[in-house]
Amino acid sequence: MSSRYGTRFADTSVTAPLLRITTSTDSGPAQVVHLDGEVDQDQRQRLESTLARAVADRPPRLVVDLAGLSFGDSTGLNALLKTRIAARAAGFPLGLAAPTSQTRRLLEITGADEVFTICDSVRAARADTAAHTG
Repeated sequence: MSSRYGTRFADTSVTAPLLRITTSTDSGPAQVVHLDGEVDQDQRQRLESTLARAVADRPPRLVVDLAGLSFGDSTGLNALLKTRIAARAAGFPLGLAAPTSQTRRLLEITGADEVFTICDSVRAARADTAAHTG
C-alpha cells in the first residue's frame, strides 16, 4: 500500500474466476462436460484431465458445453482439439455446445469451427452431433 501524500491505495488486483467443470451423464446418448468460468494456463491440467477421463469412459457421444465459458484462449482450444482427436480414435463423436460469442470468435479465427461439430445448445448436441452449425 502506498501512503504518498496521505492517500492509501488499496490493492485492486482481481483474481480470475476459477474454472468450474462438471460432468453429467443421463440415460440418453451423451456425456456432457460443462465449463463455467475461464480457461487459461492455470486451469489447463484440470481441464485436460477431465476431458481425458471423459474420453476414457467411451460414451456414445461426448458434448462439451461452452455456454458458461467467460474466457478461453489457446490453452482451452488445444485441450478441445486434443480431445477431438482422442474421441475420434476411440470411435465416438465430440460436439461443442452453445459457445459464447468470444469462444465462437476464437473458433472462427483459428479455423477450428471447420473441424468441430458446433450446436447452439446442449440439447441439440445431445440429439445430433452431426448437425454442424459452425
